[in-house]
Amino acid sequence: MKIALESFRALADSTRLRIVALLRSMELSVGELAQVLGQSQPRVSRHVKILCDAGLAERRKEGSWVFVALGDPDRIAPVLAAMDAWGANESDHWAVADSARLAAVRADRAAAAAEWFETHAGEWDAIRSLHIAEEQVEAAMALALGDRPIDRLIDIGTGTGRMLELFAPRAGRAMGIDRSSEMLRLARAKLSEQGLGNTELRQADLYALPMADGEADAAILHHVLHFAQQPGAAIREAARVLGAGGRLLIADFAPHDREELRLREGHARLGFSDEQMLGWFDAAHLAPVRTETLLGGELTVKLWLGRKAGEKLGKVKAA
Repeated sequence: MKIALESFRALADSTRLRIVALLRSMELSVGELAQVLGQSQPRVSRHVKILCDAGLAERRKEGSWVFVALGDPDRIAPVLAAMDAWGANESDHWAVADSARLAAVRADRAAAAAEWFETHAGEWDAIRSLHIAEEQVEAAMALALGDRPIDRLIDIGTGTGRMLELFAPRAGRAMGIDRSSEMLRLARAKLSEQGLGNTELRQADLYALPMADGEADAAILHHVLHFAQQPGAAIREAARVLGAGGRLLIADFAPHDREELRLREGHARLGFSDEQMLGWFDAAHLAPVRTETLLGGELTVKLWLGRKAGEKLGKVKAA
């Protein structure tokens, strides 16, 4: 009864109902909500606080921005069901107007993302030219994960959200984390364009993932570990959030001597050997399942797949 009273009090305002409806479509910053609602940011912030206090929404700070998402699924689900039932046969002019303004927000995000990619395209292309085509890496990753269902996926160091684009459609829920608020804004623009409503993005550190022990059943580290000062600690943290039988898939470089990548691109590690990686797997209580070598170009890409104890393990495969 207490939860019901808190929820009804929080929703006893048309603006807050509009906010909940908007958050069903995508996470939005307070500034974006103000743009769509046609209200001042302080006023929108007050409405958001009331929704958050009732557990119907949650705020996440990313740099100087604050993003708002729907709250706990168990608490918000009955509210959404009621909104659908009560509004099924009604035409709401506010919903039509909000939808149009929301489309403008999506367009603004897409334009900002396109501008960033155009500015940085040369840097990305320079690194990509050193190794096998990314399409082949992605295909090998998909093959390594197989067609086993994924309930909860976490992409660690999600960057622009490419791994979520690829693998979120086959997951029940998917989370991308990154330390960079700029990267998360790019990922958010891309994922909203793709209509991937089962994804969420969090600003967090790969050494302190925002998930409880055993909460995920698949984790991905795609070209992230070579930036890590403590790769073993990052792998242990990824293993912590995996449940029994959960899988960790890592894509990164084999050892190389391109020192300029350390100096120019900030690579902390110049690739990894199988011995190093499997040693970290062992320390994190992950059993090696598959290793794969993708030749082509000056840099060799490697895949390592490990599984947390909890079910029968197969033999290690190498390619």
